[in-house]
Amino acid sequence: MKQHIQKYKEEIWNKSFIVSVSGSVILLLTSLVINYYAGSFATNNMSNSVTDIILDNVKYRDVDGIFVYGILIFWFFVAYLLAMKPKQIPFIFKSIALFVFIRSISITLTHIAPFAGQINLPPDNLIRLFTFGGDLFFSAHTGLPFLMALLYWNDKLLRYIFLTTSLLFAVVVLLGHYHYSIDVFAAFFITYTIAHLSRLFFDKDHETFISRV
Repeated sequence: MKQHIQKYKEEIWNKSFIVSVSGSVILLLTSLVINYYAGSFATNNMSNSVTDIILDNVKYRDVDGIFVYGILIFWFFVAYLLAMKPKQIPFIFKSIALFVFIRSISITLTHIAPFAGQINLPPDNLIRLFTFGGDLFFSAHTGLPFLMALLYWNDKLLRYIFLTTSLLFAVVVLLGHYHYSIDVFAAFFITYTIAHLSRLFFDKDHETFISRV
């Protein structure tokens, strides 16, 4: 136990690791700031809602609890994994930042209003810090767990946990009419590309990451 703790301290208290983590944190925070302004812009400029072949035929269900608290549990789980293996932090943070940055660009391009009849979350809800109403394409609830599944693909257990989470959220956002079906459908394909871009852009961090999976 003492050897494990000592090794853990040696991993996190060295200059190269601190510099790497600091850079990834800055990148992640920058992407979240961009996301805030992109989401606000898309919401302030959204037009009308449109019809959707799936939502038109699926009755609204109250899944607010899963939508809000489910994603919080997901992030606590990711935080736990990173706390256990801190050397994975730079690659995961940078991959998430890339995801958020690409999604920020996407939501500024087309400004469709939420599906007609959607029940909005209360304005004081915690998740309102990250979602605004008009930032629909593509679904982050679906895409981020799928991104984790792709990044942790070599770990069979984590792969299936994250894939299941992604599919669960895909169903939830459709039942709650939070997203159009195209937002969910496209999330898998765009996220797949983001995962490969992440390995390309952050190759050194990826090498460290796969050595710790």
